[in-house]
Amino acid sequence: MRDDVWLTEGPAGPVVRPAGGSGTTVLYVHGDGDRPDAPGHVLDLAGHVALRTRATVVSCRYGARFPAALDDVHAAYEHCRASGPTVVAGERLGAGLAAALLLRLRDLGAEQPPCAVLVSALLDLTLEAPSLRLNASADPRFDAAGLRRRVERYAGGANPADPLLSPLYANLHGLPPVRLLASGTDPLLDDSLAFAARAARSGVTVDLRVLQDSSFLPAETVEAIAGSASRWTRGADVPAPSR
Repeated sequence: MRDDVWLTEGPAGPVVRPAGGSGTTVLYVHGDGDRPDAPGHVLDLAGHVALRTRATVVSCRYGARFPAALDDVHAAYEHCRASGPTVVAGERLGAGLAAALLLRLRDLGAEQPPCAVLVSALLDLTLEAPSLRLNASADPRFDAAGLRRRVERYAGGANPADPLLSPLYANLHGLPPVRLLASGTDPLLDDSLAFAARAARSGVTVDLRVLQDSSFLPAETVEAIAGSASRWTRGADVPAPSR
Protein backbone atom coordinates (compact mmCIF):
# COMPACT_ATOMS: atom_id res chain seq x y z
CA MET A 1 0.00 0.00 0.00
CA ARG A 2 1.11 3.58 -0.62
CA ASP A 3 1.92 5.94 2.23
CA ASP A 4 -1.26 7.96 1.62
CA VAL A 5 -3.61 5.01 2.10
CA TRP A 6 -3.73 2.56 5.00
CA LEU A 7 -4.64 -1.13 4.94
CA THR A 8 -6.33 -2.56 8.01
CA GLU A 9 -8.48 -5.59 8.77
CA GLY A 10 -12.17 -5.02 9.43
CA PRO A 11 -15.14 -7.23 10.38
CA ALA A 12 -16.18 -7.53 6.71
CA GLY A 13 -12.71 -7.90 5.17
CA PRO A 14 -9.62 -5.83 4.34
CA VAL A 15 -10.17 -2.07 4.58
CA VAL A 16 -8.26 0.59 2.62
CA ARG A 17 -8.54 4.10 4.02
CA PRO A 18 -7.27 7.27 2.33
CA ALA A 19 -6.03 10.37 4.08
CA GLY A 20 -8.82 12.90 4.49
CA GLY A 21 -11.66 10.50 3.79
CA SER A 22 -14.89 11.72 2.18
CA GLY A 23 -17.27 9.85 4.50
CA THR A 24 -18.34 7.52 1.68
CA THR A 25 -17.60 3.79 1.65
CA VAL A 26 -17.18 1.53 -1.36
CA LEU A 27 -18.03 -2.11 -0.66
CA TYR A 28 -16.14 -4.09 -3.31
CA VAL A 29 -17.15 -7.72 -3.81
CA HIS A 30 -14.26 -9.45 -5.53
CA GLY A 31 -14.77 -12.33 -7.93
CA ASP A 32 -12.97 -15.09 -6.05
CA GLY A 33 -15.16 -16.41 -3.27
CA ASP A 34 -12.94 -19.46 -2.82
CA ARG A 35 -10.32 -17.26 -1.15
CA PRO A 36 -10.81 -16.08 2.45
CA ASP A 37 -9.39 -12.63 1.69
CA ALA A 38 -9.35 -10.32 -1.30
CA PRO A 39 -6.78 -11.24 -3.98
CA GLY A 40 -3.78 -8.95 -4.39
CA HIS A 41 -5.09 -7.28 -7.54
CA VAL A 42 -8.29 -6.31 -5.70
CA LEU A 43 -6.33 -4.66 -2.89
CA ASP A 44 -4.32 -2.78 -5.51
CA LEU A 45 -7.58 -1.69 -7.16
CA ALA A 46 -8.94 -0.69 -3.75
CA GLY A 47 -5.94 1.57 -3.21
CA HIS A 48 -6.51 3.32 -6.52
CA VAL A 49 -10.23 3.71 -5.80
CA ALA A 50 -9.53 5.12 -2.34
CA LEU A 51 -7.09 7.67 -3.74
CA ARG A 52 -9.40 8.65 -6.60
CA THR A 53 -12.58 8.93 -4.55
CA ARG A 54 -11.28 9.64 -0.99
CA ALA A 55 -13.68 6.88 0.03
CA THR A 56 -12.95 4.02 2.39
CA VAL A 57 -12.89 0.78 0.39
CA VAL A 58 -13.90 -2.50 2.00
CA SER A 59 -12.95 -5.65 0.09
CA CYS A 60 -15.76 -7.93 1.15
CA ARG A 61 -14.97 -11.38 2.49
CA TYR A 62 -17.65 -13.96 1.72
CA GLY A 63 -18.20 -17.69 1.77
CA ALA A 64 -17.87 -20.03 -1.17
CA ARG A 65 -21.48 -21.18 -1.35
CA PHE A 66 -24.98 -19.75 -1.75
CA PRO A 67 -26.92 -18.50 0.20
CA ALA A 68 -24.25 -17.99 2.89
CA ALA A 69 -22.20 -15.88 0.46
CA LEU A 70 -25.10 -13.47 -0.04
CA ASP A 71 -25.67 -13.34 3.71
CA ASP A 72 -22.03 -12.33 4.15
CA VAL A 73 -22.29 -9.56 1.55
CA HIS A 74 -25.52 -8.33 3.12
CA ALA A 75 -23.92 -8.22 6.58
CA ALA A 76 -20.91 -6.37 5.16
CA TYR A 77 -23.18 -3.81 3.52
CA GLU A 78 -25.06 -3.16 6.76
CA HIS A 79 -21.75 -2.75 8.59
CA CYS A 80 -20.50 -0.24 6.02
CA ARG A 81 -23.80 1.64 5.77
CA ALA A 82 -23.68 2.42 9.49
CA SER A 83 -20.74 4.74 8.72
CA GLY A 84 -22.32 6.62 5.82
CA PRO A 85 -23.29 6.33 2.14
CA THR A 86 -22.07 3.01 0.71
CA VAL A 87 -21.56 2.34 -2.98
CA VAL A 88 -21.60 -1.35 -3.93
CA ALA A 89 -19.32 -2.68 -6.66
CA GLY A 90 -18.16 -6.10 -7.77
CA GLU A 91 -16.50 -8.17 -10.45
CA ARG A 92 -17.61 -11.46 -12.03
CA LEU A 93 -19.29 -13.60 -9.35
CA GLY A 94 -18.89 -10.70 -6.94
CA ALA A 95 -20.85 -8.49 -9.34
CA GLY A 96 -23.61 -11.09 -9.38
CA LEU A 97 -23.64 -11.01 -5.58
CA ALA A 98 -23.76 -7.21 -5.63
CA ALA A 99 -26.79 -7.34 -7.95
CA ALA A 100 -28.43 -10.00 -5.75
CA LEU A 101 -27.89 -7.73 -2.74
CA LEU A 102 -29.80 -4.94 -4.49
CA LEU A 103 -32.70 -7.33 -5.10
CA ARG A 104 -32.75 -8.58 -1.52
CA LEU A 105 -32.66 -5.07 -0.06
CA ARG A 106 -35.46 -3.93 -2.37
CA ASP A 107 -37.65 -6.90 -1.47
CA LEU A 108 -37.02 -6.34 2.25
CA GLY A 109 -37.91 -2.66 1.92
CA ALA A 110 -34.45 -1.83 3.28
CA GLU A 111 -32.27 1.11 2.33
CA GLN A 112 -30.42 0.41 -0.91
CA PRO A 113 -27.03 1.80 -1.89
CA PRO A 114 -27.07 5.04 -3.90
CA CYS A 115 -25.65 3.16 -6.90
CA ALA A 116 -23.84 -0.01 -7.96
CA VAL A 117 -21.00 -0.77 -10.36
CA LEU A 118 -20.85 -4.23 -11.96
CA VAL A 119 -17.68 -5.26 -13.80
CA SER A 120 -17.54 -8.25 -16.16
CA ALA A 121 -20.57 -9.45 -14.26
CA LEU A 122 -21.63 -13.09 -13.92
CA LEU A 123 -25.40 -12.59 -13.80
CA ASP A 124 -26.67 -15.83 -15.35
CA LEU A 125 -25.56 -19.02 -13.63
CA THR A 126 -27.32 -21.19 -16.21
CA LEU A 127 -24.23 -20.40 -18.33
CA GLU A 128 -26.25 -20.42 -21.55
CA ALA A 129 -25.06 -17.07 -22.92
CA PRO A 130 -23.64 -17.33 -26.48
CA SER A 131 -20.66 -15.13 -25.55
CA LEU A 132 -19.39 -17.88 -23.25
CA ARG A 133 -18.75 -19.94 -26.37
CA LEU A 134 -18.00 -17.22 -28.91
CA ASN A 135 -15.51 -15.27 -26.77
CA ALA A 136 -13.87 -18.13 -24.88
CA SER A 137 -10.92 -18.29 -27.27
CA ALA A 138 -10.32 -14.52 -26.98
CA ASP A 139 -9.23 -14.86 -23.35
CA PRO A 140 -6.54 -17.52 -22.86
CA ARG A 141 -7.06 -17.31 -19.08
CA PHE A 142 -10.74 -18.20 -19.33
CA ASP A 143 -11.53 -21.76 -18.25
CA ALA A 144 -15.11 -22.60 -19.25
CA ALA A 145 -15.04 -26.05 -17.62
CA GLY A 146 -13.58 -24.57 -14.44
CA LEU A 147 -16.30 -21.92 -14.38
CA ARG A 148 -19.01 -24.57 -14.67
CA ARG A 149 -17.50 -26.55 -11.79
CA ARG A 150 -17.26 -23.46 -9.65
CA VAL A 151 -20.84 -22.41 -10.42
CA GLU A 152 -22.13 -25.88 -9.54
CA ARG A 153 -20.21 -25.81 -6.27
CA TYR A 154 -21.41 -22.30 -5.47
CA ALA A 155 -25.09 -23.06 -6.22
CA GLY A 156 -24.97 -26.20 -4.08
CA GLY A 157 -27.88 -27.85 -5.87
CA ALA A 158 -30.11 -24.76 -5.96
CA ASN A 159 -31.87 -23.86 -9.19
CA PRO A 160 -29.34 -21.74 -11.14
CA ALA A 161 -32.22 -19.63 -12.49
CA ASP A 162 -33.12 -18.49 -8.96
CA PRO A 163 -33.04 -14.66 -9.23
CA LEU A 164 -30.70 -14.38 -6.23
CA LEU A 165 -28.27 -16.70 -8.03
CA SER A 166 -28.93 -15.30 -11.50
CA PRO A 167 -30.11 -11.68 -11.16
CA LEU A 168 -30.65 -11.58 -14.93
CA TYR A 169 -33.93 -13.47 -14.33
CA ALA A 170 -35.17 -11.15 -11.59
CA ASN A 171 -37.77 -8.41 -11.63
CA LEU A 172 -35.43 -5.39 -11.79
CA HIS A 173 -37.94 -2.65 -10.98
CA GLY A 174 -36.95 -0.33 -8.16
CA LEU A 175 -33.19 -0.81 -8.26
CA PRO A 176 -30.78 2.12 -7.79
CA PRO A 177 -28.65 3.40 -10.69
CA VAL A 178 -26.37 0.70 -12.07
CA ARG A 179 -23.21 1.10 -14.13
CA LEU A 180 -21.97 -1.95 -16.04
CA LEU A 181 -18.52 -2.45 -17.53
CA ALA A 182 -17.49 -5.27 -19.85
CA SER A 183 -15.23 -5.80 -22.84
CA GLY A 184 -16.14 -6.88 -26.34
CA THR A 185 -14.00 -10.00 -25.91
CA ASP A 186 -15.42 -10.93 -22.49
CA PRO A 187 -17.00 -14.40 -22.30
CA LEU A 188 -19.49 -12.87 -19.86
CA LEU A 189 -20.37 -9.97 -22.18
CA ASP A 190 -23.91 -11.16 -22.88
CA ASP A 191 -24.76 -11.11 -19.16
CA SER A 192 -24.06 -7.37 -19.00
CA LEU A 193 -25.84 -6.63 -22.28
CA ALA A 194 -28.98 -8.53 -21.31
CA PHE A 195 -29.06 -7.13 -17.77
CA ALA A 196 -28.67 -3.56 -19.01
CA ALA A 197 -31.52 -4.01 -21.49
CA ARG A 198 -33.86 -5.54 -18.91
CA ALA A 199 -32.98 -2.95 -16.27
CA ALA A 200 -33.60 -0.08 -18.69
CA ARG A 201 -37.00 -1.53 -19.64
CA SER A 202 -37.78 -1.67 -15.90
CA GLY A 203 -37.07 2.04 -15.47
CA VAL A 204 -33.67 1.63 -13.81
CA THR A 205 -31.02 4.23 -14.60
CA VAL A 206 -28.37 2.22 -16.44
CA ASP A 207 -24.96 3.14 -17.81
CA LEU A 208 -23.40 0.37 -19.92
CA ARG A 209 -19.91 0.65 -21.37
CA VAL A 210 -18.32 -2.05 -23.51
CA LEU A 211 -14.56 -1.67 -23.88
CA GLN A 212 -12.42 -2.92 -26.72
CA ASP A 213 -10.75 -5.60 -24.60
CA SER A 214 -10.27 -6.52 -20.96
CA SER A 215 -6.89 -4.78 -20.61
CA PHE A 216 -8.79 -1.50 -20.21
CA LEU A 217 -11.01 -2.77 -17.39
CA PRO A 218 -8.85 -1.99 -14.32
CA ALA A 219 -8.44 1.70 -15.11
CA GLU A 220 -12.04 2.05 -16.25
CA THR A 221 -13.27 0.31 -13.09
CA VAL A 222 -11.61 2.97 -10.94
CA GLU A 223 -13.15 5.73 -13.05
CA ALA A 224 -16.58 4.07 -13.07
CA ILE A 225 -16.65 3.76 -9.28
CA ALA A 226 -15.33 7.29 -8.83
CA GLY A 227 -17.83 8.75 -11.28
CA SER A 228 -20.77 6.87 -9.80
CA ALA A 229 -19.83 7.74 -6.23
CA SER A 230 -19.42 11.41 -7.11
CA ARG A 231 -22.71 11.60 -8.98
CA TRP A 232 -25.01 9.55 -6.78
CA THR A 233 -23.73 10.21 -3.25
CA ARG A 234 -23.71 13.99 -3.63
CA GLY A 235 -25.80 15.41 -0.82
CA ALA A 236 -26.15 12.05 0.93
CA ASP A 237 -26.19 12.09 4.71
CA VAL A 238 -22.85 11.39 6.37
CA PRO A 239 -22.94 10.62 10.10
CA ALA A 240 -21.08 13.04 12.33
CA PRO A 241 -17.79 11.64 13.63
CA SER A 242 -18.02 9.99 17.02
CA ARG A 243 -16.53 11.88 19.95
